[in-house]
Amino acid sequence: MFMARAKPSKELRASILDEARQTLVAEGYRALSMRRIARAVGCTATSIYLHFRDKDDLLHALIHEGLERLHEQLLASVDGIEDPLRRCQRLCRSYLEFALENREYYEVIFSLHPEHMKRYPQALYRRARENLEYFADALAAAAGRAGDRRDEDILHAHVIWAQLHGAVSLHLDERLDFRIDVLAFLDAAVANALCAVPHPDEQE
Repeated sequence: MFMARAKPSKELRASILDEARQTLVAEGYRALSMRRIARAVGCTATSIYLHFRDKDDLLHALIHEGLERLHEQLLASVDGIEDPLRRCQRLCRSYLEFALENREYYEVIFSLHPEHMKRYPQALYRRARENLEYFADALAAAAGRAGDRRDEDILHAHVIWAQLHGAVSLHLDERLDFRIDVLAFLDAAVANALCAVPHPDEQE
C-alpha cells in the first residue's frame, strides 16, 4: 500500500495560506475552518495547528503576507525615479496595480470585516505604517520640504490612500458605472488625489 508523500513544511504552509485566502474572499470568515482547509490541502487539522495557533492567527498571517507584498511592490515601483512628483504618481499607480493584480490579498487586507475576529496585533502594523510613511516622504519631497511638517504629510498620505482605496474598491465591488472606462477612472483618481500636493514655489 502506498502512502501519499507529506508536503514539506514550507510548501504546506503556503498551501494552507492559499486555500484560506481563496475561501475568505469567496465565502467569508464564517466559512473558514481548520478542518475544511486540511481536507482541501490534503493534511490533518493537527498539521495546520503546527503552523498556526488558531483561525485568527492564520488570518493575521495572510494580512501580514499581503502587506509585505504590497510594501515590496511599492519600493520596486519607484526604484530609479528621482523626480519627487513622479515618485508620488508612481506610488499611487503601484498601489492601484497591486489591488487589481492581487485582488484576494487586497480584499483580505483592506475589505474583510470578520465578526468576532481577534484584533490584528498592533506590532504587526509596522508594514502598514511604513507604506503610509513612504507616501508621506514622497509628498514632503514633492512639496520641497525636509520633513518639517511631518504630521501634515502623514495626514495627506492617509487622505490620498483613502481616495485611492475608495476608487479601486468601487471597481472591485462592481459598483462603478459600466459606461466609465476603468483605467481612465483610476488615472483620474490618481490625478485628483495628487492635485493638492503643493509645489515648492507655492510654499510660504
